[in-house]
Order: sequence, then C-alpha cells, then structure tokens
Amino acid sequence: MKRLLLLLLAAAGTAAAQNNYDPRDVTANTNSKDFESRNAEETGVVLPALPKNENLIEFWVSNSTAFRFFIDTVSLSVDKEGVVRYTLVARSPSGVANTSYEGMRCAAGTYKIYARERGGQWSAAGSDWRPVEPNAVQRWHNELRLRYFCADRRGSLLSKEEGLDALRRGGHPGAGARGGY
Repeated sequence: MKRLLLLLLAAAGTAAAQNNYDPRDVTANTNSKDFESRNAEETGVVLPALPKNENLIEFWVSNSTAFRFFIDTVSLSVDKEGVVRYTLVARSPSGVANTSYEGMRCAAGTYKIYARERGGQWSAAGSDWRPVEPNAVQRWHNELRLRYFCADRRGSLLSKEEGLDALRRGGHPGAGARGGY
C-alpha cells in the first residue's frame, strides 16, 4: 500500500511539472508516433479522450483496499479478436487518480497498459501483454477478468453494451457459472 501511494505521489509530481496540456488539441493527446511504435503489432488502437467523472462506473475490487476503481463508459470497447479495451481510473482516498488505457485478452488471461495519463494528456506506456495473476495487492485485473469482462464461458464480452451492463449490475450474469482460472 505504501509503495502504491509513493508511485501515485510521484506521478502527481511529474504531472504537475509537465503540465503542457492544450484542451483545444483533441487528437490522441500523446506523441502518436511513439504510441504507434510501442503498439505496432496491434492495428486500429486509438487512444480515447481522457475520462470525465460523469462517465465513470465504479466497480468493486476488495474490502482490503481504500482505493476506488472505475471504468470510463465512453472508452469501453470490444474488438473482433475479443480484446476488451477500457480506461481504468484508480482513485485514492485523498482523491488522487491514476488513469490508464488498457486492454484485456480473456482467452489468454492477459492484459496490457497502452498509455497512462500524465499532466492532462496520454503518455505511451510501452507495456507488453502480461498475465493476469491472482494477487492480493493488485486485484483489479482479477476482478475485471473474473466478474465483468471474461465471466461467461464463451470468453470475452460480445459488445460494449454487455460490458456496461455487467458493470452496472456489479458483475456479469455468467460470472457465477465460471470457475477460477
């Protein structure tokens, strides 16, 4: 918990030092060549607009964390390969938000961070696909996988609407029928 708090404080300091955001710039809000080069194997990945509070849906992660977790409804998508993409917002009790644009491959049980919000704009993360591991500390990817995005036996969501419904309900109706991984 202390480590996560230190990371969030460092990110907030970096964001304050790099505050060169121009709200009139509605392009990808990042160095597009840098983003494209780090995500070259995936075509068609476009960074969404940064989330607005009115478009966030909270999802439960654990009673052992004071952080609150949200998905931006506008950014949620499912591509033809079954990759679920979304903007994740993790908010500390003091209100500091850590925002990232991510993807999840349900069949493979992996996730990827495409970009992080820094100073009011996206910054390419350069993350590789990583396994969603059972982890008591960083449990949000487990919850998204098992309760919301990959909960049905058929694999990932079929549509954005199905994902939004699962988030609004507090879980996918198929979550109870699926065992752990």
